[in-house]
Amino acid sequence: MEVILIRHTAPDVPPGTCYGQTDVPLKETFEEEAVLAKAALEACGPVDHAYTSPLSRCTHLAAYCGYPDAERDPRIMEIDFGEWEMKLFDEITDPHLQVWFADHIHTKVTGGESFIEQYERVSRFLDELKRQPWKRVVVFAHGGVLVAAQIYAGLITPEEGFSALPPYGGLVRISL
Repeated sequence: MEVILIRHTAPDVPPGTCYGQTDVPLKETFEEEAVLAKAALEACGPVDHAYTSPLSRCTHLAAYCGYPDAERDPRIMEIDFGEWEMKLFDEITDPHLQVWFADHIHTKVTGGESFIEQYERVSRFLDELKRQPWKRVVVFAHGGVLVAAQIYAGLITPEEGFSALPPYGGLVRISL
């Protein structure tokens, strides 16, 4: 099965904001970014089923691309930034922040989750997806989900995650 994962378009938050699972608005550039994402998706060929994170930045792009009824699945939400949600990284005074920066893969965010926990959540989604009869699906999700999916597919290692983060509106393709 081919899985096409598309990252949501640019959120309208100040740069450096931890917005993880907060439902944030999109920038005014939504349509120009969405046009490119839709064209890239259409170039992949028809899909049999569509999934989306339940957060509006993903459902909005799914609808724009022709999938207003995409199946919502909370397992493909962004990492839970817990107590850091909607704070600027530069303004977080939690001493645990430095521990997280030193090992963001295994260290839980205060009141939230670690990347490994997000990866396990995404893996459960992909494990279930493999049991479906479809040949090609599209998943509208978040940067962390796209990184986790690439790790799951053996395309990158966890340490390569930041360098494999697609741009807003970007897509990656994996094979299950």
